[in-house]
Amino acid sequence: MRNLWAPWRMEYILGKREPYCIFCPEGGGLSDEERLILYRGRRTMVMMNKYPYNNGHLLVAPWRHVGTLEELTDEEMTDLIKKVQTCVRILRRTMRPDGFNVGLNLGAAAGAGVESHLHFHVVPRWEGDTNFMTVFADVRSIPEHLRQTYEKLRPHFDKEKTYEAL
Repeated sequence: MRNLWAPWRMEYILGKREPYCIFCPEGGGLSDEERLILYRGRRTMVMMNKYPYNNGHLLVAPWRHVGTLEELTDEEMTDLIKKVQTCVRILRRTMRPDGFNVGLNLGAAAGAGVESHLHFHVVPRWEGDTNFMTVFADVRSIPEHLRQTYEKLRPHFDKEKTYEAL
């Protein structure tokens, strides 16, 4: 097995945390746009990752503050997976990735940055999107600003709200 080292992640791991849970509905009184929330459903939400691995890195979480899969209701689990599916469909259409990493980290030992509120990661991937710069220069190449990606994706998630209301 070959390892790709990502020392830039240590800055995030050791960095200052928000004084509130980023996945809970209140969100410290910030607006959805400030929080990079793309979608608010009855049970789940979709937001952009503030510390992305790649452009379009999304987070899908239940509104209810739970840290394990066992705590989820059947309705929450179904809604989460459906929202992951929606994210993949929207990202495929708008960003045309070659593939995806989809998953969740349960517990700090598994890499959970917010272990008390589970969330799925949906990360679009492109052929050749990893390179030497991350390893040797402590630099990630994110070619589009978070706000530009937010503005590109938001209308697609707004349409999802309309479809659900029908």
